[in-house]
Amino acid sequence: MANQKRFIVSHAPFWHDGSSVTERSYHMMLAALPAVIFGIIKYGMPALAVTALSVSSAILWEAAFRRISKENETVGDGNAALIGLIFAMLLPATSPWWVVVTGTFVAIVIGKEIFGGIGSNPFNPVAVAAAFLMLSWWKYFDFNAALVHYPFDHMAVYPLSALKNFGLSSVEGLTLADLLTGKQTGGIGTTFSLGLIIGGVYLMLRGIIRWEIALSFIAGVFITATIFKANNPEQYAGPMIHILSGYTLLGAFFLATDDSSSPVNLVPMLLYGLMGGLMVVLIRNIGAYIDGTILTILLINTVNPLLDKIRPKALGKVV
Repeated sequence: MANQKRFIVSHAPFWHDGSSVTERSYHMMLAALPAVIFGIIKYGMPALAVTALSVSSAILWEAAFRRISKENETVGDGNAALIGLIFAMLLPATSPWWVVVTGTFVAIVIGKEIFGGIGSNPFNPVAVAAAFLMLSWWKYFDFNAALVHYPFDHMAVYPLSALKNFGLSSVEGLTLADLLTGKQTGGIGTTFSLGLIIGGVYLMLRGIIRWEIALSFIAGVFITATIFKANNPEQYAGPMIHILSGYTLLGAFFLATDDSSSPVNLVPMLLYGLMGGLMVVLIRNIGAYIDGTILTILLINTVNPLLDKIRPKALGKVV
């Protein structure tokens, strides 16, 4: 009897399109640059310092962990630099150095490497780090307080904080154009909504991220916010304020679409994104947190394995 080799593989899809982790990482960093550069121009040298420290410390944490665990070096694939860059985008420009370094340690070591490195993490590493810092030192994510000394004009407020604390009338002076062009406060890479949209469209057109997840996430925010607005126009903000402020666009394009922690089939991807958008608005409108995007990403990461069990019916028939 001829020798037979047994091949053990994961479930579909199996097709490889020739892309690589390195290519994906650098395309995502390129897509993030418009929003990051705008943030650095807006907030100045403190923003540049936070961004540089975040990227460099993320790379160093990965190199150190790989050296200690005697694993192959993976710094060259750009994933650690990407994690550091996206994490910096979430932070205010005034973040202390130890907050940045602690966050990148949690993202790289706890969020990624402990699970086996890239491709094995069940949760988005950046979301893990941001949630850890928010739960531990919330005051560093209070953008109105953190950026109080910056010489902004009267419209430069954090819209979600204003909604939560002072009601809809406090953000009525912010127009759609203001939100798109960054006349709001927030994280280094989250205020320039137009830049995030440009980056997200670029990633979808290049096939770097799944459009099904990103667009269904935004659709979930839009639908849920519209329902709240229709039910009580005086209390709740319209969908565009929710989409163009806070971490919504960063979450839709850069966090929810993480390959390791998101579904691979069509229906699961659509449900995954819609659930995410729904939870973002629910947390913002009736929850305890000002912006629910980070916690939402972790929640949908948790249900990802269950959603991915929804698979297309196999072709053929049993004989």
